[in-house]
Amino acid sequence: MTQPQAFSFDTEFSASGEVLRASTWRPMKRSYAPNEVEALLAQARAETRTATLAEAEGLRAQALAMIGQTLAEAGPALKAVAERHRADSADLALVAARVLAGAALARFPHGPLQTALETLAEEVEASPRLVVSVPGLDEEGRAEITRLCAEAGMQGLVVFRDEPGLPPAAFVLEWADGRATYDPAGVETRMREALEAALAAEAGHAEALSAPTSEGAL
Repeated sequence: MTQPQAFSFDTEFSASGEVLRASTWRPMKRSYAPNEVEALLAQARAETRTATLAEAEGLRAQALAMIGQTLAEAGPALKAVAERHRADSADLALVAARVLAGAALARFPHGPLQTALETLAEEVEASPRLVVSVPGLDEEGRAEITRLCAEAGMQGLVVFRDEPGLPPAAFVLEWADGRATYDPAGVETRMREALEAALAAEAGHAEALSAPTSEGAL
């Protein structure tokens, strides 16, 4: 048999019947007015929106962190790819320049010599003698070079020396106060060295360019 239990009221009264502590119990509300329903719905929407935005912001921060980590890990690889691309582009440019220069020198073999004479006109025009060393020189070539010297203002004696060891279009000019040389292979080498130094500078480990020779190489 179940023992009956006394009901406990949380309202406290004094001996005279005054309420010392009111009851905290409230009956559960069973129905709501339309405006109360709207207020509860608005509150629920606001709470849901706040929670959703907080969750989205957390996901966004996590995604940004993952992107940053991925970029940091991919940075060295991307840098290496960019450097390789620049180097390959430079090699392609040098190959194209070599082909074009070869075609130009085959068509105008004395073009570099003419440019040199025009550039050095003030230095060689007063010289009593100019020695021109070129490979495979024939009579037509001699006449052409003599004409170029005259156009540059050279009034002294022009002496020719055949230098079979020089590459095509190369030459050596010697006069009383100086000397100038031109070697297509040397020009290509200096261009490659300058290009490699520029690429190294972009990569952050540049080396000083070698000092030019005192002979006035063109």
